[in-house]
Amino acid sequence: MQILPTHHHHNHHISSIPLHSPLRLSTTKPPRNVAVSAQFPTINNNNNDYSVSDSDLESRGFNLRSSASDLNIDHLNSVFVAVGFPRRDPNKIRIALENTDSLVWIEYQKTKKPVAFARATGDGVFNAIIWDVVVDPSFQGIGLGKAVVERLVTELLRKGITNIALYSEPRVLGFYRPLGFVSDPDGIRGMVYSTKPRKRK
Repeated sequence: MQILPTHHHHNHHISSIPLHSPLRLSTTKPPRNVAVSAQFPTINNNNNDYSVSDSDLESRGFNLRSSASDLNIDHLNSVFVAVGFPRRDPNKIRIALENTDSLVWIEYQKTKKPVAFARATGDGVFNAIIWDVVVDPSFQGIGLGKAVVERLVTELLRKGITNIALYSEPRVLGFYRPLGFVSDPDGIRGMVYSTKPRKRK
């Protein structure tokens, strides 16, 4: 699953989780993105509300992590590449993580490598945008993408952030809807700055 490369998509753009095939995002032609956002009125911090509990994940050989300090950048980059992102400059990934407010990733205990990841940036109070939702193709289809997004949203809600947005390819919108996200809420359409030359009228 995956999300759009952040460096190319300005401040917006999140990604998605293909349920089976990885998204292939081209660096020259941005995919048609649909802005997806949610106004979450309440906090779901009851672990029973998660589709997969922490203990279920652990019993299946996965550890939940929420710090970038022990996240291997090269291993994360490999997951990005596996889902179709261009390989990113590791130093830029490091800076992006330093400027990330909340992140959740899942480590496979046997290899100590990340197999699922999602992060959010924002102002820390009102607004957040989720980026880089990725799941290693070898581990897709078992609920890891949902697990990281659910926990990321919960973390944002705990901080009082209720305006949470992301960008999704149209074909994976169905992944986000059960998690509380809606397309074009109240007629709001997302816009992304375009670097294409604009025609003068």
